[in-house]
Amino acid sequence: MSSTLIARYVTPWKFRREQDAQRLHAIRQRDGDDCRRCRRPMRFDLPAGHDSGPKVEIIVPATTDEEEALDNLCLCHRRCNAENADFTREVQERVRRKNEAELFSRSRRRAAKRA
Repeated sequence: MSSTLIARYVTPWKFRREQDAQRLHAIRQRDGDDCRRCRRPMRFDLPAGHDSGPKVEIIVPATTDEEEALDNLCLCHRRCNAENADFTREVQERVRRKNEAELFSRSRRRAAKRA
């Protein structure tokens, strides 16, 4: 057995951290150190979970095999990634319907005031 195979089963958390570090390094080499969304520089010396720290983002949601491909990943700030978390198609449709309903209720109120 190779040492990486043993490390995968003996210390899976360490193996996962090393895999994530290699993926982060490969994406940094390809894209540079700027955020994909806001184009500001990222800080890689911050603790995990910091708003200005890097977060690997999936560009196009797809099946699990395609999500792990480096071509489908990019780096952005954690705060920039969180801004886009709620903009799924379902949420956008709900927001659109809510805005339309508000427009119709305003026009009915105006018509009632005029009458």
